[in-house]
Amino acid sequence: MEEESDSRKINNSFLRDHNYATEADIISTVEFNSTGELLATGDKGGRVVVFQREQESKNQPHRRGEYNVYSTFQSHEPEFDYLKSLEIEEKINKIRWLPQQNAAYFLLSTNDKTVKLWKISERDKRPEGYNLKDEDGRIRDPSTITSLRVPVLQPMDLMVEAMPRRVFSNAHTYHINSISVNSDYETFMSTDDLRINLWNLEITNRSFNIVDIKPANMEELTEVITAAEFHPHQCNTFVYSSSKGSIRLCDMRASALCDNHSKFFEEPEDPSNRSFFSEIISSISDVKFSHSGRYLMTRDYLTVKVWDLNMESKPLETYQVHDYLRSKLCSLYENDCIFDKFECVWNGSDSVIMTGSYNNFFRMFDRNTKRDVTLEASRENSKPRAILKPRKVCVGGKRRKDEISVDSLDFSKKILHTAWHPYENIIAVAATNNLYIFQDKVN
Repeated sequence: MEEESDSRKINNSFLRDHNYATEADIISTVEFNSTGELLATGDKGGRVVVFQREQESKNQPHRRGEYNVYSTFQSHEPEFDYLKSLEIEEKINKIRWLPQQNAAYFLLSTNDKTVKLWKISERDKRPEGYNLKDEDGRIRDPSTITSLRVPVLQPMDLMVEAMPRRVFSNAHTYHINSISVNSDYETFMSTDDLRINLWNLEITNRSFNIVDIKPANMEELTEVITAAEFHPHQCNTFVYSSSKGSIRLCDMRASALCDNHSKFFEEPEDPSNRSFFSEIISSISDVKFSHSGRYLMTRDYLTVKVWDLNMESKPLETYQVHDYLRSKLCSLYENDCIFDKFECVWNGSDSVIMTGSYNNFFRMFDRNTKRDVTLEASRENSKPRAILKPRKVCVGGKRRKDEISVDSLDFSKKILHTAWHPYENIIAVAATNNLYIFQDKVN
């Protein structure tokens, strides 16, 4: 967005064949690792696909490589809770990378009930010349072994292995909606509708409950937790959002159970805008700290808001994502779209924010220039090196040639999950079962 906002070129897209696309292929989370070299997606079928960025080629040093499939593995399987007669879906709700400490990569993935820590490592050598086994792996008869051999490592084709290292389970009564790794890299938290648990990455058999909003009488329940995240630098601070449109900042140094927040962010409702849908559309679907740790971004159904941690009374900035849907809330309620949970992301310098919409549109807002742009992720413009053209939605009146009418928007095509490279202008956009990767034009 430093240049003209519409100068984004598509780098490549991971398109699954439409004829074979099933419910299980729908992408449910997208996440870059801390260097941006790897990009992971999770889908409703419980699979994790990791993409790796190609290294720079000598003859074209300016063109950093494309993202190609690096590893694919089945992270979660469907389960059945016999005590509650409940099916547990294999769908991956969230993926979070751990910072790289050695040659291997580690990521956390979660479905509704269980968080798993995966190790992804490469192997290009294999040991040969065992004493007690023959080359096929069969145990040799000890009486035939007459001499000792020194095993040697022989080169082999590169293999990428994904191994589950830890399984963190049996700690959530309700569905896990988010996980977040702490900046101490020793702990992480998992959040469900009513509770937040703190885990040590080394210990799987116990976790500490740090937030519990479950009332003694469930009929008095008025709100649920929708998302939570640790502060990027302060390991004692975290934030969680609620279905009532409020955000609570908590400090773990204050008490073991963070039931009393240290800061409370909520925008007072304008009585003139009050409607039957007010409560539903004010529910926060995503909350993200800026990389600097100074700001918070929240996404509700119609807007993205940026909050200053030092100002609780009202948001610093409010961006309308798709205000033209205000008149359509009734039909969006009937087709359940009003309950869609859109995510939002910052770019590496916290100057631009991105979030999704319907009709495979996604929106970008430049916080400095206050300019915004609507772009579309679709097969038609997914040819490599194609330039994305800004789209406009018209609300009644005469429609220009390049505009799309609000009545012809496709609500089945929605962009809920997006990710931004930590340093560069490269974005990943999940449109149902397709992943699109766009990058700024390379001069």
